Amino acid sequence: MPSKIVELNEFTARVEAYGEHREVSLILMNEPVEVGDYLLIQVGNFAVEKIPPERAVEALEYMATLNNDSELPAHHEPEQPKQVTTL
Repeated sequence: MPSKIVELNEFTARVEAYGEHREVSLILMNEPVEVGDYLLIQVGNFAVEKIPPERAVEALEYMATLNNDSELPAHHEPEQPKQVTTL
């Protein structure tokens, strides 16, 4: 699941997704990361990949629709409802 870094330590990061925070290990990362980056997290709380923000938001939106969850990342503007015309 994509999660946004909100705090960094030497070998761990505190990340957030859907309002939930957790501590993840960075020992498997092969590139530097910064607060605000999005990471893919594997089972066991290991960050394995940094991903572009657009891809992270897209994945989080998709997962929200699967879960019927309306909570999206804080910086995301929800789409305006489409008007339906009935005959």
